[in-house]
Amino acid sequence: MNVKPIKLFVDAHTIDKEYQGTYTFLQGLYSALMENHPNVDIYFGTSDPERLQLAFPNLLPQNILAYKNAKPGLLRYVTDIPRYIKQYQFDFAHFQYIAPLSKPGCRYIVTLHDIIFNDYKQYFSLGYRKSRQYLFARSIKKAGIKTTVSAYSQERIAEYYKLKYRDIHVLPNGVKPTSGSITNNKEIARQLIKALYGIENYILYVSRVEARKNHKLLLKTYLQLKLYKQQIALVFIGKKSAQVPALQNLIDNLTAEQKQYFHFIEQVDQSELDAFYKACRLFVYPSIAEGFGIPPLEAAMHEVPVLCSSATAMQSFDFFEPYWFNPANEAEFSVMLRYMINNPPNAAFLAEVAQQVQQQYNWQQTAGTFYNLLTS
Repeated sequence: MNVKPIKLFVDAHTIDKEYQGTYTFLQGLYSALMENHPNVDIYFGTSDPERLQLAFPNLLPQNILAYKNAKPGLLRYVTDIPRYIKQYQFDFAHFQYIAPLSKPGCRYIVTLHDIIFNDYKQYFSLGYRKSRQYLFARSIKKAGIKTTVSAYSQERIAEYYKLKYRDIHVLPNGVKPTSGSITNNKEIARQLIKALYGIENYILYVSRVEARKNHKLLLKTYLQLKLYKQQIALVFIGKKSAQVPALQNLIDNLTAEQKQYFHFIEQVDQSELDAFYKACRLFVYPSIAEGFGIPPLEAAMHEVPVLCSSATAMQSFDFFEPYWFNPANEAEFSVMLRYMINNPPNAAFLAEVAQQVQQQYNWQQTAGTFYNLLTS
């Protein structure tokens, strides 16, 4: 018996932009879905077909639908996307955060990753909050299938928009298993990072820079503990998405000695990022507000010590206990950072955390959940 393929459109405009959580989500989810469920015929809408092809190397060119009206961005919702839905007669269309007006015969899926701008207003402008409040609320309420990426976001979306919890389905981000000689060998990774960047014996934080990401807490505590006196370096990797004056003030006032051990790198390729993870002495994730929080899980998969915030979505990462902290408590963080430097967890603990991460956060499992939503 032949089963009719499911025709699915994916608005993939977020892949056109800088690497961030929605890029990881789309690439991970749909790579696993295409591998495990070939009866789903998937088309991607994009304004950068070449970048999309890099994200999905095995995707057929005819399944890439180029946006002709990509600027201003919202124009694609009233021109390109409705036209493609009508032309290809899609069964489903999947959107991140914002969906256009509904089209007959096509069921909309909306993934609302977070609404942290409601609970942490101090980190977002009034214009940002007001515009997204309206668009996000309209999109998630009207979606045929409502999804998010964490139990925390599920709870906040349901409460804020007066929706039923059971109507919001959680599609967790997955973390890819480590592979290759660099990512599996700490010494090779250390040698590579030292050769390429002249950095060794370092604490690592991977995240784009925004005030809520809390880089300031880590740098401030690093300086207070005078870890540079112990020849321990501090490395930030991530683009500056927003100006953070308090952080910049700390950086501008570093002494010559402190500057020797502080490194700010905006972007590295994936193989170098894997090496940075594997070679670090300690990975720290002090973020105040997240809809999910991928980097500490990536670090854990490399079996390195992780000191992780327990706020917002990270409250689900209880496998990091006792190396888990409230980012609002600076004194607690200082004590824990010093303790982990001097008393890192043993290899057995790190291996157990990596195993739990792989069991709870893998793309095959998430793709299976998503497929069930398409076929139920």
